[in-house]
Amino acid sequence: MEGYDEYKPAMAMFALQFSYAGVALSTRAALLQGMSPSVFVVYRQAIATLVIAPLAYFTRKKSGGSSMGLRSFGLIFLASLIGVAINQNIYFQGLYLASSSMASAMSNLVPAVTFLIAFILGLEKVKIRSLRSIAKIVGTMLCVGGAMSMALVKGPKLFNSELPINNSLFGSGSSGDDHWILGCILLFGSCCCWSIWLILQVPASASYPDHLSLSAWMCFMATIQSAIITLFIEKDMEAWKLTTAMELGCSFFSGIVGSGVSFFVQAWVISQRGPLFSAMFNPLCTIIVTILAAIFLQEKIYTGGLVGGIGVIIGLYILLWGKAKDFDPNLHKNTSFHDQREQHIDDDDDQCLEKGSHHQVDLEEPLLSDQNQ
Repeated sequence: MEGYDEYKPAMAMFALQFSYAGVALSTRAALLQGMSPSVFVVYRQAIATLVIAPLAYFTRKKSGGSSMGLRSFGLIFLASLIGVAINQNIYFQGLYLASSSMASAMSNLVPAVTFLIAFILGLEKVKIRSLRSIAKIVGTMLCVGGAMSMALVKGPKLFNSELPINNSLFGSGSSGDDHWILGCILLFGSCCCWSIWLILQVPASASYPDHLSLSAWMCFMATIQSAIITLFIEKDMEAWKLTTAMELGCSFFSGIVGSGVSFFVQAWVISQRGPLFSAMFNPLCTIIVTILAAIFLQEKIYTGGLVGGIGVIIGLYILLWGKAKDFDPNLHKNTSFHDQREQHIDDDDDQCLEKGSHHQVDLEEPLLSDQNQ
């Protein structure tokens, strides 16, 4: 049984990638059938709130919870606005205009963009003579270069080059190539918002350390914020109606599995193996989505996109290797990740530190995973 327990985190992350792929593909299919991306965000966050809020309430009741001050409220409001409301609105618009495989591949940019923003803000230290620092820089450059290749260099079509548009399993087909670049730009903007959200977790978690309650508050605030945004974007009230089983099922599946279940699974994996272990599985979702999207949604796969996607994945792993010194999974094997954080201080100062704090900052550690956004 001990050997089986060792594989539980890997098995959990493997299953989680399939759930992420399911959310991405079902969402894409629902959007192609006419569902409004902005309305979908509202429903998804509302359902996620209904899933997480009761759990947060009873957990808070048993433990006593944390009090929310003005600073905590402001940080949570800002994090939910940038990292959820704005992020998901532009992500799903990009998902519709580009493709599900492109959206999944772009999500691998998050660690690189987070590193870049953290470096600009002075939260990430870089030593030119350090091999791991060089790996972070090279990995970031490969990720960005790969993303640009996916967006700008299509090349010959590899799959579904001669299939008619209406040949999709869901009877919708692709949204077309006219707005491909705009979709890619929106997806990149979503990565930037998500990276800012990760950085905002540092002061937000310090100010309000009850993570489950924090996630519930973010989902609740994001629901209100997204509803306000949608009221300005969608003038037609008919857009709020869920007219097909696909739209209804996608909203519940994304809210419950994409936000609710994934939070618990990823939080548990991170507590066992750390954030880098979790991030290593991200490219698996890209592979799954690319294959299934080509089969069921008849999405076209281009040479430029394939080469760029490989570049992003290689860059991601190089970057993660550079970040591996920030967290050593072999250190204190018999202790949990959170215990290791308190015991392990890197000798090279090759880690992110919050100013005025003695705790290691893990900018890649999500509280509520939103890889599929």
